[in-house]
Amino acid sequence: MSALQLRRRAVQGEPAGWGDAVHPVLQRIYAARGVLRPAQVEHRLQHLLSPQALGGMAAAVELLAEAIRGHWSIVIAGDYDCDGATGTAVAVRGLRMLGATRVDYAIPNRFVHGYGLSAALVESLQPAPQLIVTVDNGVASVAGVAAAKARGCRVIVTDHHLPGERLPAADAMVNPNLAGDGFPSKALAGVGVMFYLLLALRARLYPADPPNSASEADSASREASFHSSADRKGARPNLSSLLDLVALGTVADLVPLDFNNRVLVEAGLKRIRSGRGCAGIAALVEAGRRSLSTLGASDLGYAVGPRLNAAGRLEDMRLGVECLLTDDPVQARRHAEQLSAINQERRDLQAAMVAEAEAMVDRALSTDAVGVALFEPSWHAGVVGLVASKLKERLHRPVIAFAPAGADEGGALPLFDQGSEAELRGSARSIAGFHIRDALALIDARHPGLIGRFGGHAMAAGLSLKACDYDRFAAAFDAVAREWLDEEHLQAALYTDGELPPGAATLALALQLRDAGPWGQGFPEPLFDNLFDCVGWRPMGERHWRLSLRDPRDGGLYDAVMFNVAAAAPPSRLRAAYELVVNDWQGRESPRLLLRHVEPA
Repeated sequence: MSALQLRRRAVQGEPAGWGDAVHPVLQRIYAARGVLRPAQVEHRLQHLLSPQALGGMAAAVELLAEAIRGHWSIVIAGDYDCDGATGTAVAVRGLRMLGATRVDYAIPNRFVHGYGLSAALVESLQPAPQLIVTVDNGVASVAGVAAAKARGCRVIVTDHHLPGERLPAADAMVNPNLAGDGFPSKALAGVGVMFYLLLALRARLYPADPPNSASEADSASREASFHSSADRKGARPNLSSLLDLVALGTVADLVPLDFNNRVLVEAGLKRIRSGRGCAGIAALVEAGRRSLSTLGASDLGYAVGPRLNAAGRLEDMRLGVECLLTDDPVQARRHAEQLSAINQERRDLQAAMVAEAEAMVDRALSTDAVGVALFEPSWHAGVVGLVASKLKERLHRPVIAFAPAGADEGGALPLFDQGSEAELRGSARSIAGFHIRDALALIDARHPGLIGRFGGHAMAAGLSLKACDYDRFAAAFDAVAREWLDEEHLQAALYTDGELPPGAATLALALQLRDAGPWGQGFPEPLFDNLFDCVGWRPMGERHWRLSLRDPRDGGLYDAVMFNVAAAAPPSRLRAAYELVVNDWQGRESPRLLLRHVEPA
């Protein structure tokens, strides 16, 4: 495989209007992400896109309003990942705030019900509710919606996944990624779609006071406006209290942080930092050994989200939802401790599976597959997505990892042979330039019946197929990858924001960078690359380094760390790609270089 290449992001225009308060380096970073004016980082809630721009909103709002007036039984049908769990919590909390009196939720067990609103999940709802509202799923639930309708349920689908050839016959459907939907942002996570539905429902049930001026009229027409401080007691519920959950689900689902999503995430982070977040998120932040007061989007992605996701991967996501629904800090900490223990189990299982997968790849490198498919009968279906992600990072190729559909207790297919009818479930991760869901759609068109079910996005997808069809699928997947990808696509690259000028790696700049986000998918953390002399280093644990680096241009010395290092020692002169971060040690803040990649100069 090719070595990692460092490439520099191109500035997309000339920044203007920032003034002296914004560091020139930060202006350059913004410009490399297409942000050229201060207004493009004014992440205020009044700048949110209007919910009324989302297709299907009117029908969904009217049905929910009828359900609330009639005290219908409502079940929120969520998903077993972090986006689904936070979206479920937002739906339950928000509908109760808006007057619903009979709201419950159901999360499928991936090993029993399969994904989304399946017929099996619908059958498990006893008695049948009057209304089912999906969160983060449903656009592919043709059979599940039909089963619900057969039981007399009304169904609202809220989702953000790409639709297939057939849509379910729901009573209403809200999804910015439906064909012809005019909503300007296609990047909403499932939790974001549900939050927008609640905003529109609040506007329907609690009309704002008549405006007193033209400017107020314009503001009132935007249903995304918030009036938490101006509301009369008992008037419009303050849905901004749900934004901590929206932020967590949005970051954890790795949807692009376009302007609209950055507004949502920044508002949620502010609630958490100020101590106004829900008890469950505070407990999960504490369990992840992060600071509430300085919490960033990356902390949500690396410390909080995985703890929730682990429950859905190995056990029952209801534990995660209950953690997000409780207002009791003691109960929240108890849930968070359980989730942390499950996450540690997940990490151990993942490490073993990744080691097996890497050994399989090493044995099969002579085949040089471009689209890599892997299967091991002992693997756990809840963790194959993480295996695919790790292998994709190592190989820089699209990877699909498969496990037996029923291997929830470490069980396995008795014997993998070509005649087996047992179901395999696969999880796919892709690279830039290879739309994984479109690739699966092409395979499905070329080989009808080969894939049982599939769905997903450009960079991640899931599918099922019979064990006896695995070899045929692996060959078809590799064939599509060879058609679509060339050597340029297969060259792993790390994009940086170029060199920091001599003396620029200061605490003042580090603080500006930390507070300038939220950084994340599609709006990446600032990353620099410079030449350094390594004047000292020592190991930390078994795989980490603590280094002292000197800038040869001016002799400046910098404290640096690097985690999960494979090499025995750093080179004496090196080129490093790094983040400039704030090191907070016993209340004392200092700048630090967090190395992401090192190569000999």
